[in-house]
Amino acid sequence: MGSFIMETNRLRFRKMNEQDTANLLKIFSDSESMKFYPSTKGEEETKQWINWMTNHYHAYGIGLWIVEHRETSEFLGQCGFVLQKLNQRIEAELGYLFVRDAWGKGYGTEASLACKNYGFETLKLSKIVSLIDPENIASSKIAKKLGMSIESRIRKWDKEMDVYSVYPLM
Repeated sequence: MGSFIMETNRLRFRKMNEQDTANLLKIFSDSESMKFYPSTKGEEETKQWINWMTNHYHAYGIGLWIVEHRETSEFLGQCGFVLQKLNQRIEAELGYLFVRDAWGKGYGTEASLACKNYGFETLKLSKIVSLIDPENIASSKIAKKLGMSIESRIRKWDKEMDVYSVYPLM
């Protein structure tokens, strides 16, 4: 597997680096892909994102990882964990963003399921959350496929967000 964190039937995951700027910009500069985020990002903001994620890897051993097609190495998006402060607790949030060309092919579900399993089996997390805009039907469907359910609704990033959660099977 080399420098890959994990692989699935179709996908492989690795840490992001500065060489991913152009690929991440395919997502960050696309207003449709970024519909449920505060705003799109330019090149400088994308480099800051990569730097933030690299620091996240070093500090916590987790982060959003680059998702590539296993056979072709094609860039598909990012998926993984970031730590979020929710109700005075630090939670591991499972998140993802994919290029629009990759939508509707099951990559989001496959990547999220792999990360969920990695989170519980390898990282030994006691809980995983996802913060999803109530209008983001596609992400809500993926969360439900992962066995997640709405725990609460909070205000974060100046908007209402549903907090989905899932616990390891005992």
